[in-house]
Amino acid sequence: MTASPCASPVPFRQPSVSGLSQITSSLYISSGVAANNRLMLSSNRISTVINVSVEVVSALYGDIHYVQVPVADTPTSRLCDFFDPIADHIHSVEMKQGRTLLHCAAGVSRSAALCLAYLMKYHAMSLLDAHTWTKSCRPIIRPNNGFWEQLIHYEFQLFGRNTVRMVSSPVGMIPDIYEKEENQVTPFIRARKKEGCCKFLILSFTSLKSQLTTCKMVKISFLPRE
Repeated sequence: MTASPCASPVPFRQPSVSGLSQITSSLYISSGVAANNRLMLSSNRISTVINVSVEVVSALYGDIHYVQVPVADTPTSRLCDFFDPIADHIHSVEMKQGRTLLHCAAGVSRSAALCLAYLMKYHAMSLLDAHTWTKSCRPIIRPNNGFWEQLIHYEFQLFGRNTVRMVSSPVGMIPDIYEKEENQVTPFIRARKKEGCCKFLILSFTSLKSQLTTCKMVKISFLPRE
């Protein structure tokens, strides 16, 4: 495994979900809400904010440079068109001693995918290592499967080999790093669906029984008196 992308230990190394998650000495990831929090931006000395969404409106603070990447979080969105330019921009900010915050709506899919692309290009990390590192900093990351396909292609472009591949699963094609997780979750989902079906049948039977009882009572109430 390659070395961590930070030249020196990162002071803010505890995984953060609600706030800003520090990935390298000059790169952070967050949700859209956190990205508009003035205190969080200033306390982490953020100089550039990259908004990777179409739904989050940036606060546009005067002393911060903003970049918009208008991409929806769908498997068919071409986030790969921004892999190189955004990685280059993050690197440029770092060279000027600045700090970049990369965010989307939740800080889970789009911003995480661009972060992985940056780590591959400028820190020579494999896609697998980049994901392992980023997930250790922000445990909730999970780019959608379409972005994973684009990242796998990008890794091959950069290094001529792949460390992650797409595999078939009960929910469709997924990255092999999620295969074990899906195999553990799928039986639970199936059990819940089966349980839901049983509950529906029981409720339906109870409802039908109730209706039949009501009909019987109505029929009895209208019997002619002797």
